[in-house]
Formats: sequence, C-alpha cells, structure tokens
Amino acid sequence: MSKPSIPQGTRDFSPEVVRKRQYMLNLLKGIFEQYGFQPLETPAMENLVTLTGKYGEEGDKLIFKILNNGLHELKDAKREKVAEDWNKMLEKPFSSPAITERALRYDLTIPFARFVVMNQNELAFPFRRYQMQPVWRADRPQRGRYREFWQCDADVVGSTSLINEAELLCIYQAAFHAMKLPQVTIKINSRKLLAGLAEVSGNAALMMDITIALDKLDKIGWDGVAKELEQRGISADGISSIREIISVTGTNEEQLAALEAIMSGSAIGLQGIEELRKTLAYHQSLVNTAWDSTIEVDISLARGLNYYTGVIVEVTTSAVSMGSIGGGGRYDDLTGLFGLKGLSGVGVSFGIDRIYDVLEELQLFPAALSVATQVMIVNFGGENEAYALRALQPLRQAGVTAEIYPDAAKFDKQMKYANKRNISYVLIAGDDERAANKYSLKNFTTGEQQLLSLEECMAHISSQG
Repeated sequence: MSKPSIPQGTRDFSPEVVRKRQYMLNLLKGIFEQYGFQPLETPAMENLVTLTGKYGEEGDKLIFKILNNGLHELKDAKREKVAEDWNKMLEKPFSSPAITERALRYDLTIPFARFVVMNQNELAFPFRRYQMQPVWRADRPQRGRYREFWQCDADVVGSTSLINEAELLCIYQAAFHAMKLPQVTIKINSRKLLAGLAEVSGNAALMMDITIALDKLDKIGWDGVAKELEQRGISADGISSIREIISVTGTNEEQLAALEAIMSGSAIGLQGIEELRKTLAYHQSLVNTAWDSTIEVDISLARGLNYYTGVIVEVTTSAVSMGSIGGGGRYDDLTGLFGLKGLSGVGVSFGIDRIYDVLEELQLFPAALSVATQVMIVNFGGENEAYALRALQPLRQAGVTAEIYPDAAKFDKQMKYANKRNISYVLIAGDDERAANKYSLKNFTTGEQQLLSLEECMAHISSQG
C-alpha cells in the first residue's frame, strides 16, 4: 500500500494554523465591513468559457481545467466524438468542449464580474463586495507560491471616482497596521501610463507585450526583460527608451513631474499621470494611520492581467524575502466581457497564504491564538465522572471554553493530553472534591492548585482571560 500524500502545491492546515488563518480573515472582514463592503461567495468551478481569455496568454496556461464526467452515459455518436477529441488532445491539450467545459476558478475577480452581470437588476450600484475563498493555478510550486491558495478581495463596481482607489489604499494600510506588519511598500502605477510608455517608445501597438515583459522585472532583472522585449519585436531604440523611462527616480511628485515632461506627446500617458496625482491626493486626505508603510509611484509596475485599464497597485514587505502580498487595480470594462458595457470597477486582493508566511516568520501572530480550550475537566469515572459532568455546561455558559476528558484514563495520561494541547487549567473532580462539593483548579503554567467552588473556578478562569 502506497504512503498517503496530497497533490503538489496543496497543504493540510492543522488546528493551530487554521486559528491563525481565521485571525487574519476575521481581521480583514472587520475592516471590509467598516468600509461598507458586503460579503460574497461564488462556486469553486466556473464554465471554462467564463475564464478563458481573461488573464492574458500567461494566465490562460495556468487555468486548472476539469475533465467532463459521465462519459459512460453518452450516446454512441457522442462517445465516438469524444474519442476523436482525445486522440487530438496531444496536439492541443484539453481544448475540446467534449472533453472539458469547466475549470477551477483562477481568481475571484472574473467570477465577481460574472456575478454582477447575472444579478445586475438586483444590485444597488456602486456595489462594494469582499470575498474570501480559495483559488487554483497550475503554477510551479515554490516558497510562497501554491497551486491551491486563498485570495481575499475587495472591489467596487459602478463608479469611476478615484476616491475608491484611495479608500482601497487605506484598507491596505489599515489591515497591515492591525497585523503589525512592518516595512510595507504599496507600489502604484497606471496602465494608462504604461500605454503612454509604449507610445513614447514607438511601440503603441505592442503595449501588452511590453507589459508582460515588465511584469517579470523583479524575477528576471532588466537583462531578462530586455531580452524578452527583443523577442517580442521591440526595437533596440524602443528598449533603450523603455529603460530610460522606468529608471526615473525621486519622490512621487518628482517622478510624476519627470514623466509628465517625457509623456508630453501622449494624451493617455498624461491622463494616467493625472489619475495617479488625484488618487494620492485623495489618499492623503483620508489616511489617519501613523505607521511606517509607504506608497511609492513605480513606473515599472505592470500587473500583467489583461483586464486592468487604470491605476494599478502591488504590495510588498522588505521585512521578509517574499514576493507581492497584495495587488489590484482599475478595470473599466470587465463586465463588458459578459455583455454589460460601461460598468467600471476597481479592486484589490490580499495574498492570504503569503501574508500568513510573513507573519509566521516574523512571529507576529498573537500567542493566545494557539489555545482554544481554557480548562479540561479530569475524568475519574464512576460517581466522580457524573460529578465532573455537572461542571461542564455551567463553565461553557459562563463563557469559559471547556472540555472533559472522555475516558476514565490514568491521571498521568490525562495530564499529558492537557499539556500537549496547551490547556491553561485542569479541573479535578475526585472523591475529596465531590465530598466538599468543590473542585480543585490547577494552573498548568504556575503549578498552583486551589480548592474552590464552581462559581469561584469560573470567576478565576474568566479573570485570567
């Protein structure tokens, strides 16, 4: 019999890990709700046609497709067609609807757009939603990159106001401030500015090729980007121009002023600069978090997803060696992909799994998260078991998390269990305690033991938190 295993790029989550993840999700949920966002959930799988062509050529390669089931129920004619498609599969893998019509969701944004279109008559616009669910990508697993992972998104559709972008920046800062995560940088750019870069470099028609290449700058460096730009048909002069533009430095305003001069002949580039200025001004009037996070204009930031059209953002931390821990941007016509034109939206995503890894490495999770049960009642069996059970529900009703050891096992075994579970107290209900109508409360941390009434036990445990 083979040793049990799980698919590469997936993970089991122990109770301790789940509590830490719930801490993060509950913290984010509270912030989203504070900003007026509403919760939403969508199916784990979508129709393949819903996802295909929405993420660019690189993204489409990473969509997990699901093989059709129920082939044994097909009629003979359709079974022959399926067999024919399977024979062609090696030439163009899993491309026929007879073989696959569904896929696991790649992100939460496209399913959100599909939901908005399907429910447009019932929604009040602008519609503000947050969504926290797993997504799947057929990526190569590595540190901080998984095939199954959670995303946590906040989006606003039905408004073109840049106040929305500014508020989403505030949400990022509020969340990472609450997590006490240091050295956070929120990079901000505009796809319109990138379109201007393509124009100025003489390659307006190759804007997407430039974006795809620039999106890899952190991974492969400028030499790698330049090589890819050349392979995508960008001239040497164009590559030199692109490098000069993305090398602009200085404060946010200094960069925008320099880019304004460079982009003087590009209307769309100038529009991107103005939108960045306005977003940063709105943010400055809204933010009230005194913290060491920064917002930096980064002209090289590309966010290689096809649907972004305006301001784009990406979040990193220099406290740990890790890729981006969040990102998002403006999409002017995402719902147009499904037939609903003219409905602009903007959203950001939190990389829950990467953020978890960062918080874990920096030991920023609250210590109390690893403890669920506050007190365990020792079970001596017989009449003492009945006496012990009398204490269980009153403890819980008083807000104390409590459990009883279910078997009348040896005392030492029960103590080892409580110690391994990091339970703070044990309640001993033996012969002497039952005769006195009291309980011995033992503090596992200090070793102190007191004979108390049940009410005194509850008060003592509650006072210690």
